[in-house]
Amino acid sequence: MTTLLHLSASPRGEASESLALADTVLDAFRAERPEVEIQTWDLWDGTLPSFGPDGAGAKMRIFAGETPVGPQETAWHRSRLAFERFAAADLYLFSVPMWNHGIPYILKQFIDVVSQPGTVFSFDGEQGYTGLLDGKRAVVVYTSAVYGPERGSGFGTDFQQPYLEDWLRWAGIETVASAAFRPNLATADAAAGRARAHADARRAASALARIELRSAS
Repeated sequence: MTTLLHLSASPRGEASESLALADTVLDAFRAERPEVEIQTWDLWDGTLPSFGPDGAGAKMRIFAGETPVGPQETAWHRSRLAFERFAAADLYLFSVPMWNHGIPYILKQFIDVVSQPGTVFSFDGEQGYTGLLDGKRAVVVYTSAVYGPERGSGFGTDFQQPYLEDWLRWAGIETVASAAFRPNLATADAAAGRARAHADARRAASALARIELRSAS
């Protein structure tokens, strides 16, 4: 069965604009693809493991062709379980609020946990990295309360969308579409921008629903 996994990076629940956009994507997607199983991973729910000194040590042992042992083995096992949960899906929806010009730290933690040699990527000394998640597809919804591409540098810089979409491409995942809601909440009426963002979210859902899936390599 085809599975869509929604990865939520917002802790704000019903107050979250990114989760509201994600709900629009999911509702529109269900209307076109009711047979697809939809799962949600709230990255704030405590199931995401840490990846500190033991995890970093395990990663370097794997790079060296060695086997992690002791606490490093435990950290490696936990990261593999997180990756397997992620990789079991065929399609992805990321809901991503902007935090301090970038992504929430819980999403960066997720990326650091699952991005391991032999899972998300392989590495060759002459050719460099190769993403291993070819065949997967993703939609991303972005929100920000102050930053906007038409505003000056005093309103921030976008290290959110470029970072995440570069990681997706690096991992081999093709981003099908995105939707963004970026009002200046301090001065502007957000209603028109919100309506446009939700229309973009419905279009992104339709693009995701109509793609031809390929098997991951």
